[in-house]
Amino acid sequence: MQMNHEPLDSFYQLTPEQVLKAIESLGFACNGYQLGLNSYENRVYQVGLDDGSFVVAKFYRPKRWSDQAILEEHVFTLELEALDIPVVPPLLVQKETLHHFEGYHFSLYPLRAGRAPDLENKEHLQQLGRFIGRIHALGAVKDFEHRPALNVHTFGDAAYDYLLDYKFIPYELEQAYEPLVEGLLDQIEAVFDDVQPDYIRLQGDAHPGNILWKAGLQGTSGNPYILDFDDARMGPAVQDLWMFISGDKATMESSLNHLLKAYSEFYTFNASELRLIEPLRTLRMLHHAAWLAKRWDDPVFKHAFPWFNTQNYWQEHILTLKEQAALLHEEPLQWI
Repeated sequence: MQMNHEPLDSFYQLTPEQVLKAIESLGFACNGYQLGLNSYENRVYQVGLDDGSFVVAKFYRPKRWSDQAILEEHVFTLELEALDIPVVPPLLVQKETLHHFEGYHFSLYPLRAGRAPDLENKEHLQQLGRFIGRIHALGAVKDFEHRPALNVHTFGDAAYDYLLDYKFIPYELEQAYEPLVEGLLDQIEAVFDDVQPDYIRLQGDAHPGNILWKAGLQGTSGNPYILDFDDARMGPAVQDLWMFISGDKATMESSLNHLLKAYSEFYTFNASELRLIEPLRTLRMLHHAAWLAKRWDDPVFKHAFPWFNTQNYWQEHILTLKEQAALLHEEPLQWI
């Protein structure tokens, strides 16, 4: 189906020349080097400067976040950096972190290099636990005012409604999809109501792809860079932890123990939130499907996700949700 996204046309057609002009409007001299980085929601480029250094330019997707919401993210990461927490906040250029050029909203970041974390390495897990604990200690001090919360409505109900309203679910699969998702959302809401988690400021999308590991001196494990707070929002603390554990139940509980032991040095973890792991995983699946649907007019998405919105995709999606329905009835992980 086609949706009217005319205001986004210029974003879809952002050119290398416009990227360079935007950066040069802030007083930088670019050398012409430009590399598109792995980002779909925004447009992100590594850009070379005349002095041989690089900046990362992030052009924000229109209508997703207000300027106030973007600036809340920037302030949060700058506060974290001031506490020596290894995040990557935007550069302060001409006393601003958010810039505007020919209708585009963009920020500049320093380039950081590293490798993927080794989640089988207990030292890596402990380092992640410590820094996430420190992020949450600051995150709990006050709330976001302009960014949404992660809850059953924003990640579940809204996703379900969008997919049905815009007819993404094939007609012949609706009878399987609708009662399944409605039942899942009822179960998940009941768990949230029972756990009553505290809502704090989160990174929001903490997974291995948003971590770069900087090598340490010989014999040391190094430390992470925690990237991309674009999805920062209010939510339960466990949201920033559960995507770093995988495998069978014993392996997951061992990894969880390493994470939480270190995390708890800096922030108190509510163990009842472990009951939210499978509900949060289910909400993420629903939200991801709706996210792809909402972006389906963007040519970048059609190129990157050619398998989306096919009969096979929706059949597999329903099958995965059925598996989640079973997992929601299993005993949660235990903090050993």
